[in-house]
Amino acid sequence: MSIWIAIAATALGCYLLKLAGLLVPADTLERPVVQRLAALVPVALLAALTAQQTFADGSTLVLDARAAGVAAAAIALVLRAPFLVVVAAAVAVTAGVRALGG
Repeated sequence: MSIWIAIAATALGCYLLKLAGLLVPADTLERPVVQRLAALVPVALLAALTAQQTFADGSTLVLDARAAGVAAAAIALVLRAPFLVVVAAAVAVTAGVRALGG
């Protein structure tokens, strides 16, 4: 029974959070600082998620083939490669390093 209480509380919390977002005045959302934050926060969250998934294994810090793949992707991005090339470079380097035993 307690799991259903947790699910209901989570659903109510999500609904209230969405309602709070709808109640923000329009002039607040049009401020340059708010617009800049809205543009940059998702990038920061995705970068943090990528770093956590790349360099963490449980509660330990690791440096393995995933880091080489991210490095290859970063180099491809610096060279302004198309997105599919960036993904392909990361996959190929990660697979190559793993095949070599890394």
